[in-house]
Amino acid sequence: MNFRISRLTDFIPSALLEKLIPKELFARLDIASKMLLGYMILVLLTMVVIIYALVSLQRLNSLNSRIVTVDVPVQATAEKMREAIIGQDNYEKRYIILNSPDMRTLFYKRGEEFQQGMDVLQKLPDNRHLALAQIIVLYQEYNDLFAKEVKMMRSGNREGASRISNGLIKKKSEKITEILLQMSASANKARDDKMQRISFIGKSAFWMTSLLSILSVILGVIGSLVVTYHISSSIKKLSVATGQIAVGNFDYDPQIKSNDEIGALATAFVEMGKRLRKLEEMYLDASPLTRLPGGIAIENVMKKRLETRQPLAFCMLDLDNFKSYNDRYGYAQGSELLKETAQIIESALKVKGSPDDFIGHIGGDDFVVITVPDRMRVLGEEIIARFDRRIPDFYDETDKKNGYIMGKSRQGVEMKFPLITISIAIVTNELRAISSPLEASEIAAELKDYAKTIPKSVFVIDKRRNV
Repeated sequence: MNFRISRLTDFIPSALLEKLIPKELFARLDIASKMLLGYMILVLLTMVVIIYALVSLQRLNSLNSRIVTVDVPVQATAEKMREAIIGQDNYEKRYIILNSPDMRTLFYKRGEEFQQGMDVLQKLPDNRHLALAQIIVLYQEYNDLFAKEVKMMRSGNREGASRISNGLIKKKSEKITEILLQMSASANKARDDKMQRISFIGKSAFWMTSLLSILSVILGVIGSLVVTYHISSSIKKLSVATGQIAVGNFDYDPQIKSNDEIGALATAFVEMGKRLRKLEEMYLDASPLTRLPGGIAIENVMKKRLETRQPLAFCMLDLDNFKSYNDRYGYAQGSELLKETAQIIESALKVKGSPDDFIGHIGGDDFVVITVPDRMRVLGEEIIARFDRRIPDFYDETDKKNGYIMGKSRQGVEMKFPLITISIAIVTNELRAISSPLEASEIAAELKDYAKTIPKSVFVIDKRRNV
C-alpha cells in the first residue's frame, strides 16, 4: 500500500508536498505514528460522510413514518367514514319509504362503521389538525334527528318525518361529507408534499454524499501522499526490493547505504536473496530462461503427491509449430515467446488455480502443470484462452493477417506453418492408478501426440481405466 501511494508522488511536485508537510509535528512522530495520522484523516472524513448520510436517512425515515402513521390512515379512514355516512343516508331514505325496521337496523349498523372510523382518527399520534370535534357534534345531531324521524314514523307522521329527512338530516349529512372530503384531500396533499420532500432530500443526500465522498477521497489521498512522501527514500527502495524478490529476482540490491535499522534490513534482504537463489537452484533445478522449476523439481513434486495418494492431474503443455517460428523469427524472439508462455500459464493459475498448483518447465517448449482433477478443465480453458489471445502479437502484421508463416519442414520442403497453438495433455489418477512420474509422462506424451494432430489449441484428458 505504501509503495503504491508513494509512486503517485512522482506526479505531484515535490515542492508542493514539502509545503503541506507539518514538519514540527512529524519531527516528533515515528514512522508508525505518521502512517496512523494519514489513515486517521481518511477515517475522520469518512465519519463526516457517514454522519451526514445517517442524518439524511433519519429525515427520510421521519417523513416516511408520518406518511404511514398519519396521512395514509387519515385518507383511508375518511373515505370509509364517507362511505358509511352515504350508506346511512340511503338506509334513512329507504326507512321513510318502507317504514321497515330492517332499514333502521342497517342505518345503525353503518353508524357503527362510522364510529369505528372516528375511533381510529382519535387514536392517531397527531390529530389536532383534524376537525374531529366538529364531526362529533354534527354526527350526534345527525343521529338525534334520525331518532326524531323514527318517532314521527311510529306515530304515523310520515309528512313530518319526510321534512326532517329532506331538510336538517340532509344538511347535516352533506356537511359531514364535505368535512370528510376536505380531510381526505388534505391528507392526500400532505402525503404528496412529503413524497416531494422525500424525493428532494433523497436527491440532495445522494449528491451531497457523493460530493463529500469524493472530497474525502481527495483529501485522504493528499494526506496519505504527504505522509508517504515524508518517509525516507530508503523505505521506497526497500519496498521495490521486496517486490523484486517476490517475483524471483534474488540478485536485486536496493543500494541502501544508511546505518540505521532500514540499512540493516536492506543488508538482510540482500543476504536473504542470495540464500533463496541457492535454495532455488538446489531444489527447484530452475530453468535459466523462465525461472520455473525444472525436471528434478517436477519429479519430486510428482513423487510426493503419488506417495500421499492425493487427487492428481498431470498436465503436459507443448507448443505446436514452435520450430518453424524459431526458424522464421530467430532464437532470441523464440526465447521471448517461451517466457511469455510461462507468464501466461502463471497468470492463468493465479486467476483459476490454487497456491497448491505447481508449474514447471521441462525445457524447450515443454511445460508442466500439476493440479487436481477438479481444476484441470477450467485451467486448461483459461491457459488456451490467454495463449490464443496473446501469442499472435509475436508475429508481424503480414504473418498475423495470413494466419501462417512460410518455412521448411524437417525434410527441407517449403510449406505453410500455422500460427503457434498450444496442446495440453492431461493425465489423472481418477480412473487409473499412476505408479510413478515416468508412467505419467509416458501417458501424457502419448496424449500429446494425439492433441498435436488437432489444428488448434486444445486440451485432451486421459479417460482410460486400468485393465
